[in-house]
Amino acid sequence: MKSRTLLLLLAVLFMVGSVSAQTVYPKREFRGAWIQCVNGQFQGMSTDKMKATLVGQLDNLKEAGINAIIFQVRAECDALYASSYEPWSRFLTGVQGKAPQPYWDPLQFMVEECHKRGMELHAWINPYRAQTKGTTALSPMHPYNKHPELFVRYAGQLYFDPGYPESRRYICKIVRDIVNRYDIDAIHMDDYFYPYPNPGEKFNDDLSYAAYGRGFTDRGDWRRDNVNVLIKEIHETVRACKPWVKFGVSPFGIYRNKKSSPNGSDTNGLQNYDDLYADILLWVNNGWVDYNIPQVYWEIGHPAADYDTLVRWWARNSSARPLYIGQDVVRTVSKADPKNPNQSQIPAKYNLQRSLPTIQGSCQWYAAAVVENRGHYRDMLVNVYHKYPALLPVSPFMDDKAPGKVKKLKPVWTSDGYILFWTAPKAKDVMDEAVQYVVYRFDNGEKVNLDDPSHIISITRDTFYKLPYEDGKTKYRYVVTALDRLHNESKAVKKKIKL
Repeated sequence: MKSRTLLLLLAVLFMVGSVSAQTVYPKREFRGAWIQCVNGQFQGMSTDKMKATLVGQLDNLKEAGINAIIFQVRAECDALYASSYEPWSRFLTGVQGKAPQPYWDPLQFMVEECHKRGMELHAWINPYRAQTKGTTALSPMHPYNKHPELFVRYAGQLYFDPGYPESRRYICKIVRDIVNRYDIDAIHMDDYFYPYPNPGEKFNDDLSYAAYGRGFTDRGDWRRDNVNVLIKEIHETVRACKPWVKFGVSPFGIYRNKKSSPNGSDTNGLQNYDDLYADILLWVNNGWVDYNIPQVYWEIGHPAADYDTLVRWWARNSSARPLYIGQDVVRTVSKADPKNPNQSQIPAKYNLQRSLPTIQGSCQWYAAAVVENRGHYRDMLVNVYHKYPALLPVSPFMDDKAPGKVKKLKPVWTSDGYILFWTAPKAKDVMDEAVQYVVYRFDNGEKVNLDDPSHIISITRDTFYKLPYEDGKTKYRYVVTALDRLHNESKAVKKKIKL
C-alpha cells in the first residue's frame, strides 16, 4: 500500500514538473530584437566592417535565442537599401544620397543572413519623419525637394503632413517597393505617428485640414482618422503584394490614461490616442495590423507608468492580434525588483509576461544591449528564459493550413559524416510551401512529445541534419516536421537511428 502511494505521489510530481516546464519554456514565442540605425552605430563604417558587425550581432543574438530581427531601413525618407525613390541614408554612409562603397545592399544582406540562421527579418520604417535634427543637408533625391508642399516643419524636424492623401499614396508606394523586391517577413512601424508634442509649438496642418477635412469638426478626430486610413492602406498594400508578409506596429507604451478614458490604464503619461493620434486598439480590433509590440519600457513600480499595470492592461485589451511586449534591456537590469531588492527586474518581468496567456513573446530594445550582455541580461536569456529554442507564433487569421509532411527521411553515411536527409513536401501554392524544418530528438522508448521544446535540436532551412555519431550502440528517435512561411507545422515523420 505504501509503495502504491509513493508511486502515485511520484506520478503527480512528474506531471506537475512537466506542466511547469512547458509553461516556463513555451514552444512558440516571439523573441525579437530591434537593430536601429539612428543611433549612428553604422554611420561611415566601411562595407566590410558593417557586414562583420552585423554578422557578429546576429550570431550573438541567435545564440541568445532571438528568432526575429527588426532592422531599421528607413529613418527619414531615406534608405538602407537600394531604392529608386529615396536617397541612401546618412546613417549608413555619413552623407545622405551617397551610395556605400564598395556597393552593397544592407537590407538584402540582412534578409539572407537572418534566414540563414532561422530568424525572421522585419523591415522597420518610419512613415512620416522626413528629416531628423542631425541631418543638415537633404539629397536632391529626397521627396521634400520634389514635393515640399506635403511637409511640415515641427520641433526642428521635418514630417510628411498626414492630412494629405498624396502623403499616404507615397508611403504606400515605398512599402510596396520594399515588399515586392525583398524576401522580408514583415513591415514594421515604430511609435512615430504624428510627432511627439513640443510644448508651445503648433503642428501646422491648417492647409490640409481646410482642403481634406472630410467633415470632421474636431481636429484630433481628423488626425486620428488620417493615421487610421494610412494603417489600413499599408495593411492592404502588404497583403496585395505578398499574403504571407506581416504588418506590425510598436506603439508608445500607454494607449490612454484612465483620467482620459474609463477604459484607459491607471497611468499618468503621454498617450497614443490623444497626443500621437494613434488609435492602436482600433487597428488591432479591425485586423489592420498583424501584431502589436507596445513599448513598455518602464520599470515595475514606476510612479507614472508602472510596468506591471501596463502589461496587464495590454494583455486584457489587445488580444485580437498577437501581442508581444517591448522590453527596455538597460532599464530592466538597472532597476531592482521591489519584492526582491537584491536582484534586477528580469525575473519579475518575464514571470509576469509568461503568466498572461494573451502575451506571446517580447522584443528587446535594443539589440546591442543584449549583445553586450548589459547587467547579465543575455546570460539570463541563454540560461533561463531562452534555454530552449522556440518556434514563432502562428498567424491563423492569415493562414492556418499546415504544409505536407517531409518525404524520404533517411540517415546516410557521407564523406562529411552521418547525415539525416529528407525532401520537401509537395505544395500547391506559395502559401503551402515548406521553408523551414524542425528536428527533434528523443531517447529510445521515450514518449514523443512535440510540445516540449527541450527536444528541438535544430530549426533549419536545410533539408539535412548532421547526426552526432558516437559508437552506433545508442538508439534514438528523430522526428522532422516542416514549417511554412507563417510557421504552421506539418505532421511528424519519425526515424529510429543508432548513434
